[in-house]
Amino acid sequence: MDIDKPNRLSRCMVFKGSEWDNGRNILIVHQRNADFLDTKQVVDYYEYRKSFLKWMLQFGKEPEKAEGYSPYTVYNTGQRAATFDLWAWEYNREYSQPPTQETARAFMDEKALEDVTNSTKGKWLEMLRRYSSWLQAQFGEDEWEFSWNFTSGGGNPQPRDFLSKQERQKIRNAALSVDGNPAYGIEDKDALQYTDSSWKFTTLVWVSLDAGLRPVEVRRARTSWVDTTNSVLRIPREDSAKNDGNWTVSLTDRTSTALDYWLDEREKHPRYDDTDRLWLTRHGNPYPAQELRRILHKLCDVSGIDTQNRSMSWYTIRHSVGTHMTRERDLAAAMVQLRHRNPQTTMKYDQVPVEDRRDALDQMG
Repeated sequence: MDIDKPNRLSRCMVFKGSEWDNGRNILIVHQRNADFLDTKQVVDYYEYRKSFLKWMLQFGKEPEKAEGYSPYTVYNTGQRAATFDLWAWEYNREYSQPPTQETARAFMDEKALEDVTNSTKGKWLEMLRRYSSWLQAQFGEDEWEFSWNFTSGGGNPQPRDFLSKQERQKIRNAALSVDGNPAYGIEDKDALQYTDSSWKFTTLVWVSLDAGLRPVEVRRARTSWVDTTNSVLRIPREDSAKNDGNWTVSLTDRTSTALDYWLDEREKHPRYDDTDRLWLTRHGNPYPAQELRRILHKLCDVSGIDTQNRSMSWYTIRHSVGTHMTRERDLAAAMVQLRHRNPQTTMKYDQVPVEDRRDALDQMG
């Protein structure tokens, strides 16, 4: 590899055999990756990788608190990420950054079928989620979703962090009270203040609480999706996140009524004159994933919901829809509401709570 820059970020202790080895380095570009690339691509990949590794060291664990992972964790995650990058180039038969969600899924599908422990599979999935978090922060990408949900500590797959019923109610109430007024020039940075003048943030949050909207679906949402007469969203195939069919998604009557008010309000706002996008930022753009995450964290703060040591993103709302829909109805209902084609994707929500299992034992005698 011929690049006139330091190729290591930090030394770290790594457990090797039966003792700690303090001679390992967090490499920026591994030789196996460099061998695949030409000279210019190596230079480009070097800067890309350095940004990723530095972000993990400085912000990866808790970005809002500028808390990064330990060098040991970055060393191991960086090794696996380099393997994934090389696999992605070979899979796509070209060098390209950043990788797509489809490529990440294909990689994880392959790893999931390897003859290794669930813990090992979990470490690969853990790396991909950290990679995805950086892409959200760096490029505004949507969070990657996977059919698999192994944990690095082994055990059975579980759904990721989700809102409890009580937390969902608190978020819904906060979104009703904490909103902005786009019709009178209040910018989004000031929008999460107490006022009852606009329905924009209320509907954005309520529709997501009902439909489990992915960030990309919030971004693509159009007025033509909305059918308030029947209290549903009608998402056409071309706007579907997976482009795999037309979907009819249920909404509560409360949400449907709020949408009626918002549609009437947005018609009077010049920002929406030349677009059918359902929600836009103050800059006239669809909402990126990191802005949705900020909105959710603000609503949690207002509601008194502790986000410490929790993976709280817009997908947390989606996971809560899957979890509670499965519990209240069944997997079939959750599968349709979340717009899953593969039943295995919905199966991760089929986790009967401890108290329900205890009740079942009591009834069984």
